[in-house]
Amino acid sequence: MFWRGYELVVRRIVWALAALSGLCLLLLVAVTCVDIVLRRFDLAFPGAVDLAQVLGCLCVAAALPYTTAVKGHIAVEYFFRRLPRRWRVFFDTCTRLLGIALFAILAWQSFVYGSELKSMHKMTMTLNIPWFWVLWTMGVAFVFVILVKLFHLTHPGKELIRP
Repeated sequence: MFWRGYELVVRRIVWALAALSGLCLLLLVAVTCVDIVLRRFDLAFPGAVDLAQVLGCLCVAAALPYTTAVKGHIAVEYFFRRLPRRWRVFFDTCTRLLGIALFAILAWQSFVYGSELKSMHKMTMTLNIPWFWVLWTMGVAFVFVILVKLFHLTHPGKELIRP
């Protein structure tokens, strides 16, 4: 019962983060295209660099939970499949635990650094967009990567989301 609810909540939030990532990518493409067209007419798009930085950070971070959920990361399957089953289980468990540790550190440091940026009132150069919420959003995405990896640890061989 617990895992059903866990799976449902995590899956929905992972889909929401994937939608955020897609939206950020579309906006990033639009900002870049508008900037290129305006430069052809010797006009400027003030803040294009700021928007590209913010949207790029959000796009990549928000896509990580979905990529992890569908097991879309690069794997060394050729060598991995040649190992005996026990070794595959051992290495798979170790890499998932290391991934959880890595993303736990990334999430923690994203929240810490975001809080520092908030207290220092750090903003983007041109548009004065606060940076703290970008780091906090990245931290939330990293937390959901951890939750997806926990699901994979407890349900070996099963994807959280089918691609």
